[in-house]
Amino acid sequence: MTPEVRMYWQQFVEQQQLPPNLQPAEIYSFGNTEQMANELARLVVIGQKTATTSAIELYEPDEHVPQVGDYNVILDGRDRPVAITKTTACTIVKYNQVDAEHAFLEGEGDRTLDYWRSAHEAFFKAEYTEAGRVFTPDKLCLCEGKLQV
Repeated sequence: MTPEVRMYWQQFVEQQQLPPNLQPAEIYSFGNTEQMANELARLVVIGQKTATTSAIELYEPDEHVPQVGDYNVILDGRDRPVAITKTTACTIVKYNQVDAEHAFLEGEGDRTLDYWRSAHEAFFKAEYTEAGRVFTPDKLCLCEGKLQV
């Protein structure tokens, strides 16, 4: 945790009167480019992006898998903290069964399922390729609901 993130987190813990030893479950930026990270962080900050999706099988064995109650520090494209979210829901569904409501809550593009699928298919194909695997529409996704706190 960088000093900037540590200070941001500690201020949040104090303001929320949370246990002083509480740590964020995850510290991350969205997407795979600085521009994408900045745009998605902005959507979180304005309250438009209240959900996210990840490929459940790409989590490493020792990597934290999100769960309800997690606090997360959201970073911009330059790894600066911009928001803290709390995971409020976790559902595992096949990629091709993600619904329009979840796509809308992700807050991206025109917020339709068609937009979500086109953007996320490209993203997941790249992630799977990087992991030496092949993405197919029946892959399991972890759909998270998040509330900015």
